[in-house]
Amino acid sequence: MICPKCESKNTRVLDSRETDGNKAVRRRRECEGCKNRFTTFERVETSNFVVVKKDGTREQYEREKVEKGIWTACQKRKVTEDQVSKVIADLEESWSKIGKEVPSNEIGEGIMDALKELDDVAYIRFASVYRQFKDLQSFQKELSKLSKP
Repeated sequence: MICPKCESKNTRVLDSRETDGNKAVRRRRECEGCKNRFTTFERVETSNFVVVKKDGTREQYEREKVEKGIWTACQKRKVTEDQVSKVIADLEESWSKIGKEVPSNEIGEGIMDALKELDDVAYIRFASVYRQFKDLQSFQKELSKLSKP
């Protein structure tokens, strides 16, 4: 592993532990050159698929885009990094079962369903952008879905 500070290849593992419900390994490392400590995550790559957009264009799936969208929705909420990592890992696993090409609406709806279980406010924030609420009525309609058992 290369040190992110000095780019030395001489690093050592200080601590390893499983995270994400045993779907990833978290490693605490130290650079032997500059003594910088940093964390790495090792997980099985399940995200080797192409996203098919609404207009028919295709692009390689990027975990960072999904993670950024979820964190934006979860801003100032009591949601942990482990919770978000588990949500993404579970979603990626389900998307990879669809095949080599995954429609973007499957991704958006999957994120919304996961956020609904994780945090109601984060769900509404994500839904307002994903569903492109244009007026108060569409916002209230989505809120009413949350209050139904």
